[in-house]
Amino acid sequence: MKHSTLFKPALLSLAVAAATAGSGTVLAQESKAQDNSNVEEVMVTGIRASLMRAQSMKMENTSISEALAAEDIGKLPDSSIAESLARLPGLAGERRGGRVSGISVRGFKEDFVGTTLNGRELLGIGDNRGAEYDLYPSEIMSGAVIYKSAEAKLTTTGIGGTVDLRTARPLDVSPTVTINGSYELNSQGSDNPEFDDNGSRYAIGFSQKFADDTIGLAMAYASTESPTNQRKYGVWGYSEDEDSGRFAPTGLDIMAISSVLERDTVSAIFQYRPNEDLDIVIDALDIDYKDYGVIRGFIEPFSIGTITPGSGTFDATGTQVNANPVLRTDPKEILGDLQTVGLNLKYKLNDVWSIHLDVADSESSKTDTRGESYAGLGRSGSLTNSQLGSRDFVMSQGGVFFTGISGMDFSDFDAIKLTGPQGWGGSLAAEADVFASNVQKAAGGGVYTYENAQDGFLNSGRFDETLTTAKFEVAATLDTNFLTGVTLGAYYSDREKSKVNDGFFATSPTYPYGNGTGVVDEVIPEKYRLGLADLTWAGLGMVVAYDGYAPYKDGYYYQTSAATLEPDRLGDTYIINEKVTTFYVQGDFNTEVNGFNVFGNAGLQVVDTDQSSSGYIGLVDETFSVDPNRTAEGGASYTKVLPSLNLSVEVAESQFVRFGASKTISRARIDQMKASGFVKYDQNIDILLSEDYTAETPWSKFQGAPTLRPFESNNLDLAYEKYFAEDGYVSVSYFYKDLVNWTREGQTVIDFTNDATNGGANYYIPAFHDKTVQTDGTYGPNDVFLTAGTVVAPAQFQGYSSSFEDGLKGKVDGWELTANVPLNLVSDMLDGFGFAASGSFIDAKLDDGSAIPGQSDEVYSLTVYYAVNGFEVRVAGTDRSDFLTYQRGGSNKIENANRKGVQLIDAQISYDFSESSITYLNGLRVSLQGTNLTDEDEEDVGEDGIVSARREFGPTYMVNVNYSF
Repeated sequence: MKHSTLFKPALLSLAVAAATAGSGTVLAQESKAQDNSNVEEVMVTGIRASLMRAQSMKMENTSISEALAAEDIGKLPDSSIAESLARLPGLAGERRGGRVSGISVRGFKEDFVGTTLNGRELLGIGDNRGAEYDLYPSEIMSGAVIYKSAEAKLTTTGIGGTVDLRTARPLDVSPTVTINGSYELNSQGSDNPEFDDNGSRYAIGFSQKFADDTIGLAMAYASTESPTNQRKYGVWGYSEDEDSGRFAPTGLDIMAISSVLERDTVSAIFQYRPNEDLDIVIDALDIDYKDYGVIRGFIEPFSIGTITPGSGTFDATGTQVNANPVLRTDPKEILGDLQTVGLNLKYKLNDVWSIHLDVADSESSKTDTRGESYAGLGRSGSLTNSQLGSRDFVMSQGGVFFTGISGMDFSDFDAIKLTGPQGWGGSLAAEADVFASNVQKAAGGGVYTYENAQDGFLNSGRFDETLTTAKFEVAATLDTNFLTGVTLGAYYSDREKSKVNDGFFATSPTYPYGNGTGVVDEVIPEKYRLGLADLTWAGLGMVVAYDGYAPYKDGYYYQTSAATLEPDRLGDTYIINEKVTTFYVQGDFNTEVNGFNVFGNAGLQVVDTDQSSSGYIGLVDETFSVDPNRTAEGGASYTKVLPSLNLSVEVAESQFVRFGASKTISRARIDQMKASGFVKYDQNIDILLSEDYTAETPWSKFQGAPTLRPFESNNLDLAYEKYFAEDGYVSVSYFYKDLVNWTREGQTVIDFTNDATNGGANYYIPAFHDKTVQTDGTYGPNDVFLTAGTVVAPAQFQGYSSSFEDGLKGKVDGWELTANVPLNLVSDMLDGFGFAASGSFIDAKLDDGSAIPGQSDEVYSLTVYYAVNGFEVRVAGTDRSDFLTYQRGGSNKIENANRKGVQLIDAQISYDFSESSITYLNGLRVSLQGTNLTDEDEEDVGEDGIVSARREFGPTYMVNVNYSF
């Protein structure tokens, strides 16, 4: 609830009045005289106006909250609202592909945060529940409110809180037409010849009133083409030499990545308010989204010839031997769209009663395609060790850098073959007859088989989601000494989300299909060649660049569907259904106790859920294929009662103590609720030879849990806020969350020849699970020497059967410190200077010692600005410590990542000609913006403390012109 009479000083009352009017100006007071007749109206624009409006929203909310306000319609200083949200107290941003996309609130990733648009539940186009905040361009947003403590009327919430994104209502703002254009430059530059480093953004929007201000119409169109170029260093993992204690990589993954984001957004709002009693709003949003590019570089196993220790634990120099690198060219393309349309009606029946109806229908879809095209010195088995190459390298805790290469030239198109240099075709066992051959491998080990038939792979993930919502509430405005209002309502949502995980193995047409005379590989065809890509930054020189998508599109590759060949892919295909009915009641109060103004709200939600899932069990049978008819389903129904209380006390003039107590839930992750599952087998010979399942085993079984209950937390909040200027306040907040239910991964040890959890099923198929050695060498944890052609059976048959289960508990508590200070309060000489700073300190403990996704122990934000006479400079920095996250991994599945802390510095210089003497330029604003100015990398770290992945993005610069009239 918002209360309009909480703040007594004339200074603040004027700020609130101007802010809530929605205009681009705010009234300020040059003197602090209590007589309102002495107040002088002063135009305030830019960041100070934004801070004033945000502060007024924060002051009016009876719950503990934060607010973000655009300086005017479409004038947020960032390319998406994600970057602006990331600077608010208690919030932290997460970069994906170089852009801030994810947002955690009080240490909880966006999947544990409710997201709404104008109070209406919002869906995304991601793998899980959380919204991708970079999907929403700043041009269509008027601001956001982040509720950190729960209210009964907030029917979309989460353990972390609720983020309510907002667009302007046309009857509540001044009529305007806005034209916006930007030029963007990614300073990293493209290492790939088919991409560049510049992009553009443009938008046009208008808001107008008609029929004596009873009809309003607002429309906006925003288009973005934004490049990202990154350099990725990565490894599969590290091994420790038992004699020297030195670490060396077991697999290499170094890539030059170029991508382009194209986003087109249309927003339309129609408002009809014929009188003060009736207000009807119809709104629609359509977003088309495309993110495409290439990932080009080397990925390969790493065999060490020699290694010489350095001065530190991880420092060493060495030589990689028997190198037959895989030059991967991975085209990627994400196509997504989101549409939502809704009706919002408010009708005042009389002076006491009013009704509110909101109905909406939303849908989203995303196709995520990533190809793999392999090239190298020759097909696996076609070269002897003497024909393979070697590389010298330097090893440190930061990773591997190459200093010398011999025996291979990847810049020569005539020397590089379009083929698979490694024997990665084990999953093609069911197609053994198709790839049968009597051609002998030059490296020994017999003839070519299906194990040599993989020259690429095309991953395809399809996500579809629909959401239908309806809310009806009745509210009473009361005039008593305690209760000021009562709201009763019902909310219903029907959500369905599906995922289809598909893929295709690719084989070059040169592969010998059993005729005994076929050529096993050929150089890259002329029609695919593009030039050279630059990997000199990793010591790997210039490498050939070709179109890796074209062989799939034009039919060059022979493609074999993976749907019945990879059990984990079918086991990651599913449908989730959720029907949620919420009944709620909330009472708002305002009274005086011992001379103190006391106000707030108390309420109760009763949430009834019916959830279900259907899917498949991926299991290889005697035909070496996966039976698509093994289906699975499950679900659950439950009811949760969620009380909430928000209490505020004005302990002194413009000083407030706020208290909140509530129970909140976040529904289980979508990928964890699936009914699907699979039995998986690792074909790596080193793992097959492991005799200890606790150290390493080729066997694994997994199944989702559609009966999962929601994450659940009991919450306490306490805050002190002092407001001393229209754009100045300090606050201290403490919060405590008792996590009474959290999802964990449970494991059971089973015998994969006699699964006691599945009626004694035997999953071992010797002809499929036994592996043939491709080249002479030492294998396994005991370095057993094996000759090519040796058939290796698994050394043991035990492994883990995993699923998700309820019951994990934990505790989270933290402090948030905030200060927004205009420095003219210190001295008139500092007029125009100011800063907004915050720090969050969180201690989170789950009972099993695991981390909460999205939680950093410390998060800092500081924005320093100077704004006077239309000229404005701001520098913004954010700093968050290490955190756990999850991301898209292999085979389109979700995997965890331990992300190192990151410090980002952004800056903006702008001038608003509205405050100049040039009349015809009134409404024009020009700005220059830079993000990631300190060239901050993004790093993942393994349990051994060594960097497992590093991504370098470089700074991005933008010139923007905004004209409103």
